[in-house]
Amino acid sequence: MLTPRKFLFPFSVLYGGVMRLRNKLYDRGILSSRKFDVPVIAVGNLSMGGTGKTPMVEYLVSMLKNDYRVAVLSRGYRRKSSGFILLTGQETATEAGDEPLQFKQKFPSALVAVDEDRINGIEQLLQENPTPEVVLLDDAFQHRKVEAGFYILLTSYTHLYRNDLVLPAGNLREPASGAKRADVIVVTKCPADMSIPEMKGIIKKLKPKKDQEVFFTTIGYSDSVFGRNRSLKLEELKKTEFTLVTGIANPKPLVEYLESLGLKFSHKAYRDHHNFSEEELKELQFEELIITTEKDYMRLRNEISREKIFYLPIKTHFLERGESFDEQIKDYVQKK
Repeated sequence: MLTPRKFLFPFSVLYGGVMRLRNKLYDRGILSSRKFDVPVIAVGNLSMGGTGKTPMVEYLVSMLKNDYRVAVLSRGYRRKSSGFILLTGQETATEAGDEPLQFKQKFPSALVAVDEDRINGIEQLLQENPTPEVVLLDDAFQHRKVEAGFYILLTSYTHLYRNDLVLPAGNLREPASGAKRADVIVVTKCPADMSIPEMKGIIKKLKPKKDQEVFFTTIGYSDSVFGRNRSLKLEELKKTEFTLVTGIANPKPLVEYLESLGLKFSHKAYRDHHNFSEEELKELQFEELIITTEKDYMRLRNEISREKIFYLPIKTHFLERGESFDEQIKDYVQKK
């Protein structure tokens, strides 16, 4: 039986054709891309959100920050400002975007900026003193006006791009053939006990190029949640009920993880990067205890009493060959 979105398939064919043409024009140099002397690493996906770009960018910053001056450039999705902003960490999520603010809060020594014009953003960052030695582009796989030197393509374990259709019938921003531009492909949000045969099956389904290595990662959750003044062990939360508030593309893994711990909670789910209304914030004020994601915390921390709101940090963990991934990144930066 066809779902309603499948009736949009003819429009997907049209949109996919436009994106294929666009990519060919860039590939052949008819549309120009800007290259930079500084190493530029782009993290992105083919689908609409929910692949774990934020923890991957954080993984890269953690890996590189002790040896290089690292800059992160994002467009600052759903921010209400425009143009180039170099974050100090004192901005609000409305001004700078929740993810860039999260990067700056977590890595104060890194340069973190937002600009919808990525070329201008990189140019502005390169005028800083000291100059960044590597630039990480967040959510920039389709942004072909800048030619990065290394592309990391993410695809979610439960929503592989080979199983999807192009917008509007599916969730792909461009046809699956765009994956050929990636230097590495990372399958994210995998089960922690994923077997080698299953990995091989997914690699076969993704059909990578000969020189494309495919990696598998899982989400690592902290054993504690954190607020402004204190932290709580997840084990302690078994004694009380709380409200889980999420404004992310796919909260299912988080919900399943908390349920696996035997925790009791209600779940208020909002769309990705949701900007909370005054009415919604008033409703949340009546909750006794709120657990949220780190990204959502950036938007709620100044709106909800600090005694009742906490966030659960996550990290990217490679299931195997993580050293090979790290080596490829470091080799590219060193050679560049």
